[in-house]
Amino acid sequence: MMESYWQGAAGVLIACLLAISLGKQGKDAGLLLALAVCSMVGLLAMSYLKPVIDFLQRLADVSNLQSDMLQILLKAVGIGLVGEFATLICVDAGNGAMGKAVQLLTSAAILWLSLPLLTQLLELLEDVLG
Repeated sequence: MMESYWQGAAGVLIACLLAISLGKQGKDAGLLLALAVCSMVGLLAMSYLKPVIDFLQRLADVSNLQSDMLQILLKAVGIGLVGEFATLICVDAGNGAMGKAVQLLTSAAILWLSLPLLTQLLELLEDVLG
């Protein structure tokens, strides 16, 4: 598994060098290269998430965690990853302001999605504290 990480990192570095040389000739080609590389790295990152998802499923089975709560957690992670990807694309395209807007939207979406978890936590605290 670590071998694929090193291969991916090396591929990104090579693509960065290529993007720098393409950037002198045309920004569009460099941006397309960046999109392609980011997409491939995203797919590679998904292979690292499979064992994490399996672990969370096992944790849910052992702890009698409701599957709804596990789904919320996985959705939050997915939203965070997609938001980070979109932010990087915006920044790479030269529009950092849009990237910051995506970060804000991502944070708000994760907070909204987390409300059921936070509500259960509040109920647990109320039960414990009496």
